[in-house]
Amino acid sequence: MTGMPIPSAKTKGIDELAVLAVNDAFYEALGSLDLAGMDAVWWHEEWVRCLHPGWDLILGWEAIQDSWKSIFRSTLQMRVAISRPLVHVMGDTAWVSCIEHLTSTVEGDFTTALVETTNIFVRRNGNWRMAHHHTTPLPGRIPSGTSQTVQ
Repeated sequence: MTGMPIPSAKTKGIDELAVLAVNDAFYEALGSLDLAGMDAVWWHEEWVRCLHPGWDLILGWEAIQDSWKSIFRSTLQMRVAISRPLVHVMGDTAWVSCIEHLTSTVEGDFTTALVETTNIFVRRNGNWRMAHHHTTPLPGRIPSGTSQTVQ
């Protein structure tokens, strides 16, 4: 890998913190059902991708934005917390792998789920933004502290 500078530990730590801050902003927007917040964390490009649980792969920012509009419109409330965030930075690309602990009320139905997630970020002009959000439900796994029955 000639010609590629090797980041110092200090720079790498700063980049990791910056990526985690954008990742946190993504989950803040998600939990708040905040479309403007979601707009702020994504690159508005045709090459971005998103895979919601149970959906087909969504291509391009306009279609992704429409998916968030649909989700937020049909969701009365959402609580999302993440665990095990693992971040890796390689040049101007980074990814965070984490588990989403989701609780939501959608069209009168209460759901709780664990979702394995990978979020990919790209840095341009010094700004990190999301380029890909990929989710995989973890069937049969109940978040700790919850029961299988809704009371």
